[in-house]
Amino acid sequence: MTELNWEKESVGVAPSSISSRLKFGLISAVLIGVIGFLLVSGTANSGRYFITVHSLLARPDLAGKTVKITGAVVGSTIKNNADQKTLTFTVAHITDDATQLEQEGGLAKALHVAVTDVKGERINVVVANQAMPDLLRDEAQAIMTGKLGADGVFYADELLLKCPSRYQSDLPKQAAQQNGS
Repeated sequence: MTELNWEKESVGVAPSSISSRLKFGLISAVLIGVIGFLLVSGTANSGRYFITVHSLLARPDLAGKTVKITGAVVGSTIKNNADQKTLTFTVAHITDDATQLEQEGGLAKALHVAVTDVKGERINVVVANQAMPDLLRDEAQAIMTGKLGADGVFYADELLLKCPSRYQSDLPKQAAQQNGS
């Protein structure tokens, strides 16, 4: 008689499926690490949209590096060379103390204080290839991207302007109408 052997064959994992699982695990771990790094670095960098004039002048290591700064435009220093499409002006340091801004009456007051403070820190700005914007005026907030030159002048590639006083006069009427006064 023949003997029948009913042994169950050992089911093993093929070597190719181990390497596939290992590859998938490693790729997943790397992707999760990269996504985590981008989230952390993106959050840290976007915490401050720009730096102040004081911060730029206090950090000589930033000279020659692209940075985004803010300052209050000193209106008497604005010069427009229409032929060369170049603007030059001076910006004054705006305090970054939120409590002080609230106590002094908001951003418009902070811009006024910055421009009228003769002892405050200031920096000259040159913006090339820029037509004269309507909002470039005394006590406007300028947000500029560019580099601080060795000569102490900030050479801006990009210029954004905010003028809170432009909208300030209409605000009390609107607020009164909304409150039903």
